[in-house]
Amino acid sequence: MTQVSTENLYAQYKERMRRIADVRYASAVLQWDQETYLPSKGASFRGQQIASLSEVAHQQFTDLNLGTLLEELSSRNNLNSFQKCNVERSREDYLKQQKFSTGFVRKLAETTQKSFHSWIAARAQNNFKPFQDDLSNLIELKKEEAALLGYSNHPYDALLNDHDKGSTTQLLDGLFDSIRNPLRELFDRIMARPQVKDDFLFQFFPKQLQWDFGLEVLRDIGYDFEAGRQDLAEHPFTTSFNCKDVRLTTRIDENNLGSMIWSCIHEGGHALYEQGLSESAYGLPMGEAASYSIHESQSRLWENHIGRSLQFCEKYLPRLQQSFPQQLENISVIDFYKGINKVQPSFIRTEADELTYHFHVLIRYEIEKGLIEGSIQTKDIPAYWNELYYTYLKLKIPDDRSGCLQDVHWSHGSFGYFPTYTQGSFYGAQFHASALKEKNNKNEKQIWNEDNKALLKWLHKEVYEYGRMYTSEELCLKISGETLNTKYLLDYLLAKYDNIYQF
Repeated sequence: MTQVSTENLYAQYKERMRRIADVRYASAVLQWDQETYLPSKGASFRGQQIASLSEVAHQQFTDLNLGTLLEELSSRNNLNSFQKCNVERSREDYLKQQKFSTGFVRKLAETTQKSFHSWIAARAQNNFKPFQDDLSNLIELKKEEAALLGYSNHPYDALLNDHDKGSTTQLLDGLFDSIRNPLRELFDRIMARPQVKDDFLFQFFPKQLQWDFGLEVLRDIGYDFEAGRQDLAEHPFTTSFNCKDVRLTTRIDENNLGSMIWSCIHEGGHALYEQGLSESAYGLPMGEAASYSIHESQSRLWENHIGRSLQFCEKYLPRLQQSFPQQLENISVIDFYKGINKVQPSFIRTEADELTYHFHVLIRYEIEKGLIEGSIQTKDIPAYWNELYYTYLKLKIPDDRSGCLQDVHWSHGSFGYFPTYTQGSFYGAQFHASALKEKNNKNEKQIWNEDNKALLKWLHKEVYEYGRMYTSEELCLKISGETLNTKYLLDYLLAKYDNIYQF
């Protein structure tokens, strides 16, 4: 029998993967609509539709013929590096998905949809109870998922690894242990200094004017509105159906200017990554992000190192003063810079300062770990949440909406995601430091050069074009010459807050 050429086999593989991607992204469109425009009465049918598409995609991806094709391609020695990476990653994904039955996939999708809508209802009522039972059912399925995936030391490891390959509770315990005291010490030093003022951010800022400003900033950082759009959502998120259709959402509080601005920039960082992925690798691992931690490195880099920089203030405060003259007319660039970087314990993670933000993440990590191992029951989440917020931030949580109902992630079944926010923050700081070492990025001002958009070009070259070729640590090593090193973020925070609080 004549052997099929590698070229023909690879073409078959690409066609199969793209058909599967078509189904998955069709489901993603329905999920995006569900969080933006879906009428409330359409929730039950939408859950059924998404579950059906999830089931179809799983059946296609776990088809034995695809497995045979991947095995054959894996044995060929004439694939180039990009083709080899695609096949290897797809084979890893295939073997992982083989562990799940079609029935389990459908049940997980249905339970997730139900959980999301009960979370919406619970937030509306400011009461955890309407969310409790559906969340409990979802957690049981995530425990089952962890068992099916397999793990060596802790069931939570299976879910962590799904978001960032190689991540474990042992690794994260060590990371949080290494930064807990330095962050606490820096926090205590700041709290001993006279507090900066940020009251100018908490006035009435009309919704439409905020919206217009957000769109302007997104355009300036390079977001392509011909390949995406922005909408409002209960909890800001970014989703991609391909690199030419990447959508982000924000939320607007007319009495808090900061809520919208840094939400836009954070989600914009995610969107830039997705728009920068390879168009020719649609449906293939090389057309996907490296990991959730690397994804968060992009959003946190743009949100904080750029969006909270002095250069950002110099560029955009005059523009804001044009839109909001009465509210901001007497605010100097320095006062604006200090105000948007004020360190103060707060209830809401997405609006937290760069320092206390990591205590928000640590709290969620500890609760998630307890839920998956069984030491914490779903009904006890509010109590644990409130206790930990007092322990770490000395805050008394006033209600569930400001507490355990603030994040959408658990309603999506995204257990194992929260640690990537802290991991991503450290990667982002390390990448930013590396970018500044480049010839065209000698200082922060050049990053804001509208003609060359030096940072975005650098990220395309160093991060976007590699897709899933590297793990988070491998990519970090390639970019910076070392694996994750917490000193970059800690040094950045120390220098920044020393300048602001002058200790």
